[in-house]
Amino acid sequence: MAGARKTPRPTPVRTRGPKIDYLQKILTAKVYDVAIESALEPARSLSKRLGNQVLLKREDSQAVFSFKLRGAYNKMAHLSPEQLARGVICASAGNHAQGVALAGKRLGCKAVIVMPVTAPKVKVDAVAALGGEVVLHGESYTDAYQHALQLEKERGLAFVHPFDDPDVIAGQGTIAMEILRQHQGPIDAVFCAIGGGGLISGVASYIKAVRPDIKVIGVQTRDSDAMVRSVRAGKRVQLNDVGLFADGTAVRLVGEETFRITRELVDDFVVVDTDAVCAAIKDVFQDTRSILEPSGAMGVAAVKQYVDTHKLKGKTFVAVTCGANMNFDRLRFVAERAEVGEEREAVFAVTMPEERGSFRRFCELIGPRSVTEFNYRISDANVAHVFVGIAIAKREEAEKIERNFVRHGFATVNLTDNELAKQHVRHMVGGRSELAEDEQLYRFIFPERPGALMRFLSSLHPDWNISLFHYRNQGADYGRILVGIQVPRGDRKALREFLDTLGYPFVDETANPVYRLFLR
Repeated sequence: MAGARKTPRPTPVRTRGPKIDYLQKILTAKVYDVAIESALEPARSLSKRLGNQVLLKREDSQAVFSFKLRGAYNKMAHLSPEQLARGVICASAGNHAQGVALAGKRLGCKAVIVMPVTAPKVKVDAVAALGGEVVLHGESYTDAYQHALQLEKERGLAFVHPFDDPDVIAGQGTIAMEILRQHQGPIDAVFCAIGGGGLISGVASYIKAVRPDIKVIGVQTRDSDAMVRSVRAGKRVQLNDVGLFADGTAVRLVGEETFRITRELVDDFVVVDTDAVCAAIKDVFQDTRSILEPSGAMGVAAVKQYVDTHKLKGKTFVAVTCGANMNFDRLRFVAERAEVGEEREAVFAVTMPEERGSFRRFCELIGPRSVTEFNYRISDANVAHVFVGIAIAKREEAEKIERNFVRHGFATVNLTDNELAKQHVRHMVGGRSELAEDEQLYRFIFPERPGALMRFLSSLHPDWNISLFHYRNQGADYGRILVGIQVPRGDRKALREFLDTLGYPFVDETANPVYRLFLR
């Protein structure tokens, strides 16, 4: 179940009270006062690359950039006038909060929203802009939920659960109703992200009643997989902690009703990691020019993983892109990790002799491949340790590159799957060095084209040593590179001539106080 393995469907769990007719509840749900029938559109580039048709159910295009307004409004529209007059309360990481706030505004009802302090600011601000009363409490949805229950009793408010409520589930189920109306041809599977389980419960309830041949596949992240663990255990399992990158699905304990439905109706599960989600965000952007939040891209990440695991071709898959509420500053992390997530970058630690010519010989081995990152600081008289990133077309190339380096005398460690390296060490290579005698520090702007680095190395005087090198591809037309060069004092005039003839813009940073504080 850690990948896309089949989960045997157990005996349905018995529930108290009469069985709920979800098909009828979905067909009669009140959602279109606030929701639109979102588009079901092809991801053309991704489909071509995978050899399967991938359709995106664009719930990120709703008024609150998430599907959550469907269930929230359907629940509130079924409240009595007396309940609406007193007001409602909910707990949410952000998307359900916006749905409740918008529904409250449309129905003329006060809405109190309890959100964890970790909720993205873009979601908190959006709730306030819709007129919701925001209360920040706790570090997770569960913390916010417990506080909301307390406030519900104190203030006499009606609770609007984000997922564990039949009316909420039915509201989300209208997504499946639209999918089957919009695409009446073959559909092999529909992929839905799972937090508390409201979305997949609604989607599965409708699909299994109308088109039971279509698989419904749930998606969770490795650090927020409460539903997967619960189905495996046959009972609800509460997680001690949840990862917050995909904050929209960061739920420690799934709902009772959503667990029952999911356990009974969902065919399979796929568990994805952060890098895969980042790559999926990029995939959707390239096809739609829209930027999803991590939870919104989980379905797309799962389609890719499912296709790769089962070696499928010619199938039709639907991924519900369920949200697009992400802080802008998170894009930096997403872009950084997408290359590894889509297996377009391999990262290595390479050890080479600390002698003149080693760096150039190593670069010649790289050949025409694009270098995405290069970090080095002189630290040992005999060997140099280099952190290097290289663009690849497919994952298997990383092992070939590693073997080639080793074959030519460069001890190499493949760091592509090393979390410490990707999160921290790549930013920490360097520091002071007692060996950096006569070092001059320069910032260069290189054109981002093959051969620019080799031209620099070929022009460098053979008696000068590179003692520091830092480069990271930032996606711009020009690369910004920091280089330390050990140049004897008698060669300073020759150094100036070299810089002038090189033709690359540069800044002398030798006197920069930052260099003297941290690198000299």
